[in-house]
Amino acid sequence: MSLTQDLAQFAAKMKDQLPAEAQVAMAQAGSEIAQLGIEDRSLKVGDAIPPVTLPNALGKSVAVPDLLKAGPVVIAFYRGGWCPYCNMELRALQQALPAIKAQGAQLVAIAPETPDNSLSTQEKNDLSFEVLSDVGNQVARAFGLVFTLPEYLRPLYQNFGIDLEAYNGDSSFELPVPATYVVDTTGTIVHAFVNVDYTQREDPDNIVAALQQLS
Repeated sequence: MSLTQDLAQFAAKMKDQLPAEAQVAMAQAGSEIAQLGIEDRSLKVGDAIPPVTLPNALGKSVAVPDLLKAGPVVIAFYRGGWCPYCNMELRALQQALPAIKAQGAQLVAIAPETPDNSLSTQEKNDLSFEVLSDVGNQVARAFGLVFTLPEYLRPLYQNFGIDLEAYNGDSSFELPVPATYVVDTTGTIVHAFVNVDYTQREDPDNIVAALQQLS
């Protein structure tokens, strides 16, 4: 079964378990975030990416421009290790990593979590690709992906045991919209997936197909 199918099944299961008031609040937030126009204003195919240098889960700086010297790079923005949809995506990307590497590409994942929390995400999902820490969402903002979690959702997240301030090391309540980019060696985006619906993620098969077109 594909990641897309797995996500759809999980989303349906989660919806059945959520209280009605939580479903209403989350649907309202989804509508409000969609109206921000993030999908329209975020970076697209043909755009050049900004220079990206971020610490990995061990605090070591990783520069995407350096990675591009060796081949294409896949960049996956996710919300955080607290998000079950993100963890499903990261595990699917790990499974697809051999196919991605077979195309001469490298993979990095980016979230606003602190390096310590990125390390926890990397370890619990047994990831062998770089997990980068974008505290303050500076890189995600440069890609046009950032929104602020509505205030009325914050108590709901707390009730779910999600302490965003602790995970992200700040009190901004800013998150990136999940997005995946395939970038060629010139730093140009050749494939982009941006969806304000956090239950939707790019399927790894589409990532590999985009890389194959570069070969």
